[in-house]
Amino acid sequence: MSEFRQKCIGKTSLVGSFAAIPHPVAVEVMALSGLDFLCIDWEHAQISRDMIEAMVRAADVHRVPAMVRVPGHAPEAIQAALDSGAQGVLVPRVSTAVQAEATVKASRYPPQGERGVGPGRAAGYGYRIPEYLAGANDRTVVAVQVETAEGLANIDAIAAVDGVDVIFVGPGDLSVSIDAIGPQGADKLNAAIRTIIAATIAHGKASGIFCASPQTIGRWAAIGASFFVLASDTMFLGAGAAANFAAARDELA
Repeated sequence: MSEFRQKCIGKTSLVGSFAAIPHPVAVEVMALSGLDFLCIDWEHAQISRDMIEAMVRAADVHRVPAMVRVPGHAPEAIQAALDSGAQGVLVPRVSTAVQAEATVKASRYPPQGERGVGPGRAAGYGYRIPEYLAGANDRTVVAVQVETAEGLANIDAIAAVDGVDVIFVGPGDLSVSIDAIGPQGADKLNAAIRTIIAATIAHGKASGIFCASPQTIGRWAAIGASFFVLASDTMFLGAGAAANFAAARDELA
């Protein structure tokens, strides 16, 4: 658990998944699958703030690092996620260096940032604040998601921001933002993704990307990506149910 950030910034190949089902049981089931990490999707799933903490705790039971994709850039959301005990945050729609700098400030304690000190779960509810403060900056993964045309245009400036550990590509939103939706936009989207990964690697940062299926991971790993979020619990649930239902119907045919 304590080595998660070092693995990220050291560009160890890591494969995790989004946790979107708002229940600790779903997190435990995903953790038992052997994933390298989980990313709780507070941005798109119907997850309450108190459930974030319960889901992080469920991941901790199985010693699987849990990050949180926060709903936006608000420092309050970033701090809430980290105070819950999350090993890091993934901040969506970061399109400028200023936004990346603000993310770092909200995620790290002084002198590296401006994160507030509080008696949350991460700090033992106030009983272990000094111990937590001593190592939090070194353990917390700060990942920013580049998924807009503006972010693509500013990727070199974003990648140069000190304190950003991972630059994560969101292909879905990026395809919409640069008008590269569907098969006809595949070449344009792939070129944009390659640009983001290349700039990220050039600035010494770890490159990450969402992959809906495992078949695309090798393509991006070959050009330097090392941090992969593979589908989500809801996607696995639906795909598994559909495949097994089809197999059952075949048996009955």
